[in-house]
Amino acid sequence: MTDQMRRIALASRPEGAPRPENFRLETAPVPEPGKGEVLVRVQYMSLDPYMRGRMDDAKSYAAPVPIGGTMEAGGVGEVIASHSPDLKPGDQVFGMFGWATHAVQPAKMLRKLDPAHGPVTAALGVLGMPGFTGWHGLTEYGRPKSGETLVVAAATGPVGSMVGQVAKGLGLRTVGIAGGADKCKIATETFGFDACLDHRAHATASELRKALAAECPKGVDIYFENVGGKVLEAVFPLINPHGRIPICGMIAWYNAGNLGAGAAEEKLTAPALWRSILVKFLSVNGFIISNHWDRFPAFLAEIGPKVASGEIAHLEDIAEGLENAPETFIGLLQGRNLGKQIVKIA
Repeated sequence: MTDQMRRIALASRPEGAPRPENFRLETAPVPEPGKGEVLVRVQYMSLDPYMRGRMDDAKSYAAPVPIGGTMEAGGVGEVIASHSPDLKPGDQVFGMFGWATHAVQPAKMLRKLDPAHGPVTAALGVLGMPGFTGWHGLTEYGRPKSGETLVVAAATGPVGSMVGQVAKGLGLRTVGIAGGADKCKIATETFGFDACLDHRAHATASELRKALAAECPKGVDIYFENVGGKVLEAVFPLINPHGRIPICGMIAWYNAGNLGAGAAEEKLTAPALWRSILVKFLSVNGFIISNHWDRFPAFLAEIGPKVASGEIAHLEDIAEGLENAPETFIGLLQGRNLGKQIVKIA
């Protein structure tokens, strides 16, 4: 076993969009597991939009990554040393290992993977935090009913694609929004959306709204919010009375800093938002999926067999090499990925 590991540390806090110089590749000794801990060789790691918020020193639901600290990430890997009776060398596990080739974690903090659910990378996307986010947000806060219309942006990502497929299975009309004609084609042909609009083909929120209205002749009953920005501007006026808006993200504003707290809302002012919520009796629910892990077993029980059978489709975009993680992450925030963004480490 090698006595050296590699990790990517946060070298500086970005101003606006992250740049390569905000990251630093370092070498360090492989850590030794203590009592109840295991050493894991990381095989794949997840890249997710929430990581941009961790790069800012802003008050939030989780602490920021300190300067010089390892960038945060979920990963899957092989146990190579264990001081716990619950896991043995050779076991495949999921854990928050960070942007690194190796990590030590308490065994109780890791999830042993079930090979019946497919490749280990599924634990990073369709059967991991993103897929769980889509399923929980839709079923708990979207309260979908057959015959309704759902709109979700980032429709080919692991969250949006889960939302669309679960909603379609429940008898809803599903309309996706994505960046580019290729992604829209994937949304309809791979993930079964009834329609998908390319937001890049519409210069303004007003133009996008007109196109969306044509695809949603009965209005919008559920808007699953994970983007914000122009898409929110386009969708919000189309939401029906008693509509539901689960909110799990706002990637369009993340590079504004402070988790988007200073982002301009253009014409969708706070008074207009508040009035619409009031007079349309809307349910708007923000949620952070880390507060709901008690429902994860129910998610796996329902969705795991559907993924194994192919009833729930998923798409992965796998980049090679830890050293390429920063550039891949920058591309993720720009929408360059096709499907769940993963980095192959080993």
